[in-house]
Amino acid sequence: MQIRELSIPDSFEITPKQFGDDRGVFLEWYRFDKLEEKVGHRLDLAQANTSVSKRGSVRGIHFADVPPSQAKYVTAVHGAVLDYIIDIRVGSPTYGQWDSVLLDDADRRAVYIAEGLGHCFVALTDNATVSYLVNSTFSPGREHGISPLDEEVGLVFPPEAGELLLSPKDTDAPTLAAAAAAGLLPTWDAARAYYATLNDRN
Repeated sequence: MQIRELSIPDSFEITPKQFGDDRGVFLEWYRFDKLEEKVGHRLDLAQANTSVSKRGSVRGIHFADVPPSQAKYVTAVHGAVLDYIIDIRVGSPTYGQWDSVLLDDADRRAVYIAEGLGHCFVALTDNATVSYLVNSTFSPGREHGISPLDEEVGLVFPPEAGELLLSPKDTDAPTLAAAAAAGLLPTWDAARAYYATLNDRN
């Protein structure tokens, strides 16, 4: 597989090599050792999630308190989504910026999103099925959101998404500026210090 760091530090795009024949396709969509070489520590798996979304569905922007927050390894096993990684770490050189990766059942890419980063995606097809590997279990009291429609963040949703569908939780989420003012956002320094503790464990 090929792994490249995105424009947001501590996030990576993973492109697997696919082996096809008249029976279908085989690929390795996750390799802890290859990821560890890039990230500096392994992803200790604690939970696996799957979502199925209608075309136009937006999920996010979601993040969790650091530490421990929640690192994610995300892929689309059916259909297609555009996946967004948003740097919400106050003090980061790319604070407020984002990058995106097309996840679909053709190229079968995945993304790794480190603790403290914001995550969002929009479904480009009906029944878009996304699977996540995460390194900590869901903890409602530590989970937060930012509006995916925040003009300051400026996510660009492609026309193939059609009419956007958002949950009340996401439409009612604060803007990035409001979340920062409320002290909800992780900091660059805290996130980097936490990554260092994970690196030291290996």
